[in-house]
Amino acid sequence: MVWLRRTTLYLFIVVVAVNSTLLTINAGDYIFYTDWQWTSFVVFSVSQSTMLAVGAVYYMLFTGVPGTATYYATIMTIYTWVAKGAWFALGYPYDFIVVPVWIPSAMLLDLTYWATRRNKHAVIIIGGTLVGLSFPLFNMINLLLVRDPLEIAFKYPRPTLPAYMTPIEPQVGKFYNSPVALGSGAGAVLTVPMTALGAKLNTWTYRWMAA
Repeated sequence: MVWLRRTTLYLFIVVVAVNSTLLTINAGDYIFYTDWQWTSFVVFSVSQSTMLAVGAVYYMLFTGVPGTATYYATIMTIYTWVAKGAWFALGYPYDFIVVPVWIPSAMLLDLTYWATRRNKHAVIIIGGTLVGLSFPLFNMINLLLVRDPLEIAFKYPRPTLPAYMTPIEPQVGKFYNSPVALGSGAGAVLTVPMTALGAKLNTWTYRWMAA
């Protein structure tokens, strides 16, 4: 029965990585579909950084090996590039979908785990904060390399959007002046409890395996 539970758990880890990627594709309009990437930057920065933290810390604490968080982020990146290729094959431009930059933030999580000699609590507090702070920064740099998002938006609107959700020019400065700063601040606060949740899920998994 032990081998069966371990096999089930390994399959679960793979499913978590795949599903987190699919959920991010559905939730991350700001970065996947260039029509909304500027107007929704803060909201989806938080959603994706918290999603990354939960899965990455769960995977890393389960293996106990620094580097597995980066491996987890790499899995998500590969699946996203597959989605990008699928849209490109359908005739959409190369810039229509932008692959998020998960890997550097996951590397910071691994670095925290290694530098603190595998201290779970340090990973939750320090690592979670670093993921929330860094994710919007890396992704904004990535988005700046994309050609005019409004041009892409009006020329190639997302096919699943209804007519009344046609992209509009973002009113930068009326709601917040710096989406990176707001996304990093909110992410730094919210990613920590989500990292703690990933660590707790790992504890429950070990108890289930030992039962």
